Amino acid sequence: MLLVKIGGSTLGSQDTTFEDLVALQKQGVPVVVVHGGGAVITDWLKKQGVATRFVNGRRVTDEPTLATVVAVLAGLVNSEIVAKVNSLGGKAVGLSGVDGPLLEAGIREPELGLVGEVVKVNTRPVEMLLAAGYIPVIAPLGLMSGADGKGQILNVNADTAAAEIAIALKAESFVLLTDVAGVMDKSGKVFDALTVHEANTLIASGVASGGMIPKLEACFKAVERVPRARIIDGRQAHALRGEVEGVGGGTTITQ
Repeated sequence: MLLVKIGGSTLGSQDTTFEDLVALQKQGVPVVVVHGGGAVITDWLKKQGVATRFVNGRRVTDEPTLATVVAVLAGLVNSEIVAKVNSLGGKAVGLSGVDGPLLEAGIREPELGLVGEVVKVNTRPVEMLLAAGYIPVIAPLGLMSGADGKGQILNVNADTAAAEIAIALKAESFVLLTDVAGVMDKSGKVFDALTVHEANTLIASGVASGGMIPKLEACFKAVERVPRARIIDGRQAHALRGEVEGVGGGTTITQ
């Protein structure tokens, strides 16, 4: 089983990811998609005059921001991905981490506001969709765990959510499609492979920064249990199909 995290910034008019997803499905490859949508969220917040602030690549989320996050992720972006896959002859169903609930989360860093860290993954909804022949397309939201949660929805980093779901589903491969060629050194050269220690050194030195930090941390988590973790350029034509076929660039993260 392949778990693919799609960054919202990689999805453009010329994108071939949807074609690749349909092709893989028709080949009998079980695929689960977790998507982001940060750029779209920022655009919608800007339209509403709401400022955006990030800490180590993670969006600080207050209540007004959360309302936009939920609407954009579980509504607009999720529905658009599902519609495109289905229009190309695939079979996809959209859901968010709140459904099931698939993702139970808790607040670990109060300075980030209503941002959750996954504490439990309930894989049954995803397994049911896979068994029925669908591609589950998951928006990274979580339901606050515990009796005091009272139905509170939390914003969950998409990279982190994808890693947790990959582990829970015992995925064979974890692939992050992003809008850069891979993890790069100071000169812009892409690393073919990095160990967790080497990648942590890049973070500590500031060479890897911003949105790359949660991507690397997601890979660190995934490689504890998932055989293969990759960061690849989703802007490249048929990058996903090439990944499955063993061709193409990007960076492999290993223990």
